[in-house]
Amino acid sequence: MAVRVVRTRAELRAALAGAPRPLGLVTTLGALHEGHASLIERARTENATVLVTIFVNPTQFNEPADYERYPRTEVVDVELCARSGADLVFIPTVDQIYPAGSDTVVRVGALTEPLEGAARPGHFEGVTTVVAILFGLAGADRAYFGQKDAQQLLVIRRMTEDLAIGTDVVACPTLREADGLAMSSRNVLLTPQQRAAAPVLRRALSAARSQYDAGERDAEILRATMRMTLAAESLAAPEYVSCADPATLAELDRVNGPALLSMAVRFGAVRLIDNEPLP
Repeated sequence: MAVRVVRTRAELRAALAGAPRPLGLVTTLGALHEGHASLIERARTENATVLVTIFVNPTQFNEPADYERYPRTEVVDVELCARSGADLVFIPTVDQIYPAGSDTVVRVGALTEPLEGAARPGHFEGVTTVVAILFGLAGADRAYFGQKDAQQLLVIRRMTEDLAIGTDVVACPTLREADGLAMSSRNVLLTPQQRAAAPVLRRALSAARSQYDAGERDAEILRATMRMTLAAESLAAPEYVSCADPATLAELDRVNGPALLSMAVRFGAVRLIDNEPLP
């Protein structure tokens, strides 16, 4: 199907003015893959109009080199959007998101402090600010996010509730490659050797999940199992390994209810994250 590309706030507002409702939104940094396609396809089944945004947001990158290195593949991205069922693609420049004089930052509190927040100071302020702007511009009924970014999902839900934004935040399952590696735009930056090593994230999560399924409830034992699995892969450099409360992200001593296993691991300059919810 044909997809319309718009690049300014004015063009977006004009395109949405007469668009059928409900409106489904998928916000992305670009470098789209089949995980993004699954979000767009889900939005297509539940909405009359589907909008995808592509914006490499500078304020959520802690390292300037990471921002510059992030893949930019606009032509291929638009083709994927069209194939997956999007009606509109918004590809703004930085000044369309942050006009001259912009001076507002959206910050969520405690949920942004551990894990990704501790490893990447200021990251979530960049995420919540840009998502709040995109939610405001789109006025979507529903917005779709992948479960791979579990902390981001919690933070955006908190922001949406706290600010009374009338957009329903919909969580969608993590899509994986055949070897278990979670799909990520950063995977293309891995060397062949790093790519071969990267499924260790999934193996570490699966090892802890197997222990849990066998009855283990000591959270530190589950964390130790993940660390040991990662340590067996010489190219993997863990930043954190967590077994936390899925609502607060506070680290657990014992798993007496739902929990979230998660980790961030570097392979050279490339940083990957993954997680596994426990029932």
